[in-house]
Amino acid sequence: MELRHLRYFVMVAEERHFTRAAARLNMQQPPLSQQIRALEDELGFELFKRHPKGVDLTTGGAVFLDEAKAILARVQDGARRAARVAMGVEGTLNIGFTSSAAAHPLIPRIIRAYREQYPAVAITLDEGNAGRLTERASAGQLEVGILRAPVSRPAGIEFHRLLLEELLLVVPVGHPVLANYPDAVDLLAIRDEPFILVRRPGAPGMYANLLHACQAAGFEPRIAFEVERMLTNVSLVAAGEGISVVPASMRDIHRESVVYRRIVGARPRLVAPLTLVCREFNQSPALQNFIALARQLAKNYRANISRD
Repeated sequence: MELRHLRYFVMVAEERHFTRAAARLNMQQPPLSQQIRALEDELGFELFKRHPKGVDLTTGGAVFLDEAKAILARVQDGARRAARVAMGVEGTLNIGFTSSAAAHPLIPRIIRAYREQYPAVAITLDEGNAGRLTERASAGQLEVGILRAPVSRPAGIEFHRLLLEELLLVVPVGHPVLANYPDAVDLLAIRDEPFILVRRPGAPGMYANLLHACQAAGFEPRIAFEVERMLTNVSLVAAGEGISVVPASMRDIHRESVVYRRIVGARPRLVAPLTLVCREFNQSPALQNFIALARQLAKNYRANISRD
């Protein structure tokens, strides 16, 4: 039994006449009659009672008509939905993010804009560190991760850098270094301070850059605490447990308890990227749309910042 047999049957049932049904189907009447006979033989019962003025549905034919229409409707709906998924306007999208990446104002702006443009795409959000997000993306468990610096580069994974922002020093209010450096703090001025940093497995890129900058300046930083998230960094700094560095977009956190300052004298320059990670093959149209939108909004954001 093929879908065309169902369409032929429904047309004859609606017209109650083979010749008129054949005309609507743009075919000859004899082949149409043969196809209906073949369908009746396959089903094992008559669908129509023939008479000189046309045909009437049998009891079995009336029941089968409802089923045939339902099947054709489901096929049509399925084809329509499949087309929407193929265009990326319907489907699902699994997004992971690190807490420090999500703190940047660009990220909620991207997700909100995507929801507005593609409301039929169901989004799921999950938090994790950069290493875990990269692993999940590589394994196909996550379609796109939003993180800072890449921590590894597995085969088949691609990265899209959206922007770079400066890393700022964060110290408790009243810290002695602020008296000598009211605008920007020299890296050597904090050589004896206890540092609070995100654990290396979670953010080895920025962690490594800071270590290299300190070593290039002639000292080894004293690590007082390693924490899971950058938001915890700032809380511990506010509690007076040490100093830290965070992306500039986090400079509004605990402003009553901490002070943020630019860092000078660091080589390499201390920066925090904002990066998308995803598999480079078999990307869903929904993911492709998300990447394109994120890149465009990041471009607009960078342009606005440069104008300011």
